[in-house]
Amino acid sequence: MFETLGFEFGSFGFGSNHAHSQVNVPKRYSILVAETMLKSRSSKWMFAKHPGFRKRYPRGSFWSGYEHHESTGMKDYQAAEAYIKNQQSHHSVEVVDDRQQKILCF
Repeated sequence: MFETLGFEFGSFGFGSNHAHSQVNVPKRYSILVAETMLKSRSSKWMFAKHPGFRKRYPRGSFWSGYEHHESTGMKDYQAAEAYIKNQQSHHSVEVVDDRQQKILCF
């Protein structure tokens, strides 16, 4: 959906309790508007895909109010991408894939 609006997505990485992502935001959107769009759409998707999240987040506030964004030039792009991809080692955490698995023996 956002790609049709001109957004370009790069790497995603997950630290213990936060996420990092690379997004090239079109100039017609301010960072505040783009952040609101991304957080709103992704939280709606999470609540639709995982109904049990409503128990953990009854007010519907999936994302915190904290934000950090910075701009990188092409020279720093690779360093930012490496940082994002190495969140597990950077924060000394293990991201566990605990999605429910299908039983194939039936």
